[in-house]
Amino acid sequence: MERAIGVIDSGVGGLTVVLELMRQLPKEKLIYLGDTARCPYGPRSAEEVQKFTWEMVDFLMDKNIKMLVIACNTATAFTLNDLQEKLDIPVIGVIQPGARAAIKNTQNNHVGVIGTEGTVSSAAYTKALQKIKPELMVDSLACPLFVPMVEQGVLTGPKAENVVAETLQPMKHNGMDTLILGCTHYPLLKDTIQKVMGESVAVISSSEETAAETSTILDVHELSSKREKSPIHQFYTTGDLDIFIEISKSIFEKDYALMLTIQKVEIAESQKA
Repeated sequence: MERAIGVIDSGVGGLTVVLELMRQLPKEKLIYLGDTARCPYGPRSAEEVQKFTWEMVDFLMDKNIKMLVIACNTATAFTLNDLQEKLDIPVIGVIQPGARAAIKNTQNNHVGVIGTEGTVSSAAYTKALQKIKPELMVDSLACPLFVPMVEQGVLTGPKAENVVAETLQPMKHNGMDTLILGCTHYPLLKDTIQKVMGESVAVISSSEETAAETSTILDVHELSSKREKSPIHQFYTTGDLDIFIEISKSIFEKDYALMLTIQKVEIAESQKA
């Protein structure tokens, strides 16, 4: 029986990575877990993020996954090294692929990063960017209102535009030519973010690069699927099932909606109480 790729996120944002994985790796089965009940992870302590992430990982390891994609920037910042050391399967996050995509794009070596409080305070993107290209100028901004708004399904319209415009004011007109969406929830607001920042700023999502890296790692480890037909993917959420389904519908084309099942699960004692 063919094993699946596991994908974890604090909520619905990682579905933007899943969409790209489906496009680039159509024969690979995906098992996705979004911890929407405890989202957002951004304001939480490193210890909490690590605990919650391991609970998600344990859930997926019980499904006998062959590779893990951490489709959450906050979880990547706080747990990637630990997971890579302790798991016997390949593990990748979204920060390194996002950094590489931005470096490919920037012309003036001035890059902006927006993310959760946890991701920004960890300086994970600045370190990843400057490790590859030390001369880069990097501006970072935490956007704590974005994830709760996305989790509620507010992706467009006046409210979304007002929140995005007000939040990103400090990033405007500071000379950057590339902006990294340092949270996988943010691509769901990409059109609004692009409108606020203007056409002179390229808005970069790590989803495409992460999917490409996943493909490479599967090849290197000889783990690529040999199945003939497209698989049925399994999605799990710890929170509101109706909202999760609605957001899934808005992300995936109708063809994909025929290729997945969605269930609510409990992965922690606090959720079972």
